[in-house]
Amino acid sequence: MVGKAHPAGEGYLELPMNSAPNRVVITGMGLVSPLGSSKAELWEGLASGRSAIGPLTMTPAGALPVKFAAEAKQFTGDIENFGPLDKEQKKAIRKGTKMMCRECQMGVAAAQIALADAGFTAETLHAERTGVSYGSDYMVSLPDDFTEGIGQCTDGDRRFHFEKWGPEGLKKMNPLWLLKYLPNMPASHIGIYNDLHGPSNSVTSREASSNLALGEAFQIVLRGGAEAMLAGCTGTRLNPSKAMHVALQEELASSDAEPAKASRPFDLHRTGMVLGEGAGAVILENLAAAQARGAAIFGEMLAAASSCVVGRRQLANRRQAVENVLKSLLAAAGMKPEDIGHVNAHGLGTRSCDREEAQAIQAIFGSRAKPVPVVAVKSAIGNIGAAGGAVETIASLMALRHGHLFAALNHDAPDPDCPVFLPADGSVEAGSTFINLSVTPQGQASGILARRFEG
Repeated sequence: MVGKAHPAGEGYLELPMNSAPNRVVITGMGLVSPLGSSKAELWEGLASGRSAIGPLTMTPAGALPVKFAAEAKQFTGDIENFGPLDKEQKKAIRKGTKMMCRECQMGVAAAQIALADAGFTAETLHAERTGVSYGSDYMVSLPDDFTEGIGQCTDGDRRFHFEKWGPEGLKKMNPLWLLKYLPNMPASHIGIYNDLHGPSNSVTSREASSNLALGEAFQIVLRGGAEAMLAGCTGTRLNPSKAMHVALQEELASSDAEPAKASRPFDLHRTGMVLGEGAGAVILENLAAAQARGAAIFGEMLAAASSCVVGRRQLANRRQAVENVLKSLLAAAGMKPEDIGHVNAHGLGTRSCDREEAQAIQAIFGSRAKPVPVVAVKSAIGNIGAAGGAVETIASLMALRHGHLFAALNHDAPDPDCPVFLPADGSVEAGSTFINLSVTPQGQASGILARRFEG
């Protein structure tokens, strides 16, 4: 599918910059996750209480300080993983995957699935008025990329000679290796493969990236800067170097835990996060444009917000950052705490982050007659990094569609320091609105507020 420019007067929807704010709806969803690569698979897994966390298989045993993870095992990088494609796209993407790391491949796949889900074709996609806002984690090269070059600089005693790297080792490196790991490449690939000429940007803000990317896309469509935006994120914590970074800097679930019971958001006995991988993307579209082409509408985005709170000693205040985001979302949407159907929490599973997030939610929603229901997708798929917010948003949209929520796994003993209500089963209604939250260890919080489309 290659988008075509549609000059005014040939079916092109004029969206002047000075027009009244547009309504922004969600018309497509795509993902790659440990629970599957379709919105239906994700929902079935969450609704049935299935955990995607199991023994780590992507790296040799003992290579990482973890024994289990949430792997997207069904994603192999084969062209069939990229959804319905026309002949030219298949040829281009198949060739392009050779210069993509796994994160890039998952990001492109989720985007292509979202575009297909939205029903876009070469005739209906207005290239000049469609853009990309895509996020990622920081990307790190695999050790294999350097093996041959390092070997060239190592003597028989396994000593590395730095002076040999420039004249000898570097020559063994693939001259285009860096293109596999640049965090702006997912957005670049997506724009090129679909000939998108609208606004384009890349966001790299760790776990906050998804909601920041969705928020930017929302604002662009809202003010008429584009007719449609593909927004999403790709991420992983399973790259060997990144997994080592996490092990040195953050709380990881105890390696003695049973894999399916290791991720325990807001539970008294939680011991840390579980590492995962994935990607998610949605199509945000001007309501008039979506209706004009007869698109299915899965929801309407109402607000986006972000806040970063760090003290003078560089200590993150995640509680205040999340509280600020919640206040901003409600104010921007003109809503009260009672108007929110459920909150899709960051729910990382670490002792400190869960406590701070839960207390921020309580500070805003504690005055309600009934507690706001809170769901925690990471209990089933672990921390998939920057992509978490996008996949969690899709999970909440599916909950709105089905009318009920899903239980957080392993919430067996509520923590008094985490005063939030997590449904124990699927009997709790999803409501008509939801908030999705994300926060980083550095104190950057982001969120979006969406609702069921009401015409």
